[in-house]
Amino acid sequence: MCRLLGIVTASPYEFGLVLREAPRSMAVLSREHRDGWGIATHAGMRGYGWELHRSVRTADDDPAFAKQAEGARGRVIIAHVRQRTVGALSLANTHPFRQGDWVFAHNGTVKDVGYVAAHASPERLSERAGDTDSELFFAFLLTRLDEADVSQEPASRRTDDVIRRAVLEVTARPDFGSLNFLLSNGTSLYTSRFGRPLHLLERSPAVGGELDGALSGPVPIDQRRCVAVASEPLTDEPWTPIEQGALLRLEVGRTPHWVTID
Repeated sequence: MCRLLGIVTASPYEFGLVLREAPRSMAVLSREHRDGWGIATHAGMRGYGWELHRSVRTADDDPAFAKQAEGARGRVIIAHVRQRTVGALSLANTHPFRQGDWVFAHNGTVKDVGYVAAHASPERLSERAGDTDSELFFAFLLTRLDEADVSQEPASRRTDDVIRRAVLEVTARPDFGSLNFLLSNGTSLYTSRFGRPLHLLERSPAVGGELDGALSGPVPIDQRRCVAVASEPLTDEPWTPIEQGALLRLEVGRTPHWVTID
């Protein structure tokens, strides 16, 4: 098992609270999920790229994690702490994984790797750096996006349909495994719950207004709008369990929001 965290926000957001300071921060969770960590952040606007930092050390014991958590800022984050089940302890097997604009992290175990590998393109399979079931499934998802010619497009009903069909295809197979994942192109974030708990939080500012603009300034905590998903509640706020089988798309914007993909 591993632990996932994904957030989309309205304004540039400093993520140290959920990474290190919260009662059940990713650093705290890493004491039970010790096999590496990864943080991917994005400005949330087309034309920008991902900042990705990973390590095979336990996050709570790693000065590099503390440094990255303190400086992590953006409108989108995907973070992961690993408890390995498939694949060696190595940087290549550490989540999140990135290919072009897309970043992916997974919690669970894909048992039917033969089917996934057989339905991923040779090009996408060749991009893998490690040997996890998670990176293999990422290659499968990218293959499906490539086949529909939407891998370079902003998220839309077209990408929704492709990802939904891909998830239904594999989870309909007998004993497929478990498939909680986060997938983002930097402006939208897809999340799937299949087989493991996953929780959602919508945070609105306590006062009117919302800061917006360049990445040059932090946002006061009472003016932060965001939607977050996590393997378990990280704070004492009212997190809501996501239903088994649900696929959601979270959107960056002045009013971050989420939609269910049916």
